[in-house]
Amino acid sequence: MPVTQGDTRRSILDAAQRIMSRKGFAAVGINEVLTAAGVPKGSFYHFFGSKDAFGEAMMRAYFTDYLADMDRVLAEPGRTAAERLMNYWQNWRETQSLDDCQGKCLAVKLGAEVSDLSETMRLALKEGTTAIVDRLERTISAGLADGSLTIGASARDTAEALYDMWLGASVMAKIHRNVGPLDTATTVTRQLLHL
Repeated sequence: MPVTQGDTRRSILDAAQRIMSRKGFAAVGINEVLTAAGVPKGSFYHFFGSKDAFGEAMMRAYFTDYLADMDRVLAEPGRTAAERLMNYWQNWRETQSLDDCQGKCLAVKLGAEVSDLSETMRLALKEGTTAIVDRLERTISAGLADGSLTIGASARDTAEALYDMWLGASVMAKIHRNVGPLDTATTVTRQLLHL
């Protein structure tokens, strides 16, 4: 089966996500990504007008995949909304504690770095993280409806607070190189949802 331009573009984006989740955005050169993707060096500008446009495309591809996986976890049949939420956080804990707390979340790894470097990447991050909070809010609202959780604030405020806490805990897990902050986030999540 021949390789399509879409396959090549996706290979570049996938390689970039793997490398940048460990090294960051500014520390990675285009040649390193192209070598990892097995793509000729001259191909980059065929797919992306600049490193900034490439970064935006990478973030959008990352969030597309992330949100699809999140939707799968939050729609798991036969579970209450509270159970689905806690499964989501457990999955987060597992992925962020991999490789000595060098987790797979690009929002954690690149958020502060690229928000100051690129307005288009900042907007892609903003849209992606807002979509995550939207899903958390809907699931919290479902938990209120099915009686599996209760909260002391609005569903939106609770969703934002939980997401912010988990982002911060992920950064602290990287700093300390242990999962203690993620365990604390799990405990506080249970308290906020009255589980």
